[in-house]
Amino acid sequence: MCKVLTVSRAGYYAWCARPESKRKIDDKRILAHIKTIFADSRNTYGYRRVQAALLDLNEAYSLHKVLRLMRENNIRPKTRKKFKVTTDSKHNKPIHDNILARNFAPAEPNQSWVSDLTYIHTNEGWLYLAVIIDLYSRKVIGWAMSDRMKDQLVTDALKMALFRRKVRSNLLLHSDRGSQYA
Repeated sequence: MCKVLTVSRAGYYAWCARPESKRKIDDKRILAHIKTIFADSRNTYGYRRVQAALLDLNEAYSLHKVLRLMRENNIRPKTRKKFKVTTDSKHNKPIHDNILARNFAPAEPNQSWVSDLTYIHTNEGWLYLAVIIDLYSRKVIGWAMSDRMKDQLVTDALKMALFRRKVRSNLLLHSDRGSQYA
């Protein structure tokens, strides 16, 4: 291996016998503190917060040193998922009673449909998705997407579901009590 790396054998063995440097010893000590602080934060602190927590322990180290040690040891914080409220239940539109009453097992198809809105964060902004599912088959029968959360989104999904299925007069469409469904 020494020939391949063009290193003398004596140089290699001298390197193996050499004691650890002061920097390496100091890095190990700091890394122990970093791991403790990171674990106490439930793996959410980045290098800036870890460095601030080290200052609280009277351990003053630069941001670059903390960042280097965290990167070398693959210590990465969890990223928080972005959250956006989509249900506006405090509107002044009429609200109907809960007729479905948690009966999620209808006897036949096209008897009970459920619908909801969700949101997807993309590089170009928020994308809203309205979905209608038949509770009998558990299949998506209608959906619509838009960059705006308007009433039209729900009606487009409903139009698709009505186009794809033959509907009887006693169909129940259940949703949350958001303003788009009211």
